[in-house]
Amino acid sequence: MPMYLYRREDGTTFEYKQKFLDDPLTADPVTGQKVVRIVQPTSVIFKGSGFYVNDSKGKSSTAVPAKADGAKTEAPAKTETTAAATASPAPAAPAVQASSAAAD
Repeated sequence: MPMYLYRREDGTTFEYKQKFLDDPLTADPVTGQKVVRIVQPTSVIFKGSGFYVNDSKGKSSTAVPAKADGAKTEAPAKTETTAAATASPAPAAPAVQASSAAAD
């Protein structure tokens, strides 16, 4: 059963173990003061594909969004460049001119 945190009218707090289906307390069972349930943040963080990005982590530009049907997505293949592939092309050979003597 979960523990709920309550605040009394005088500002002090106490924890009370209740079932999920139980109504929240309206009065402290010990002192009889009016109380308010304090909502606390959850301690569960879901990580991995298939979950939404949460506020505890910054957005990554390399993240791959999950598909709606739950199938895994594959990252694009990395291409490797070599020095020969990035070098400038060789200059073109000068065109051979036909001489007018050979045409006769």
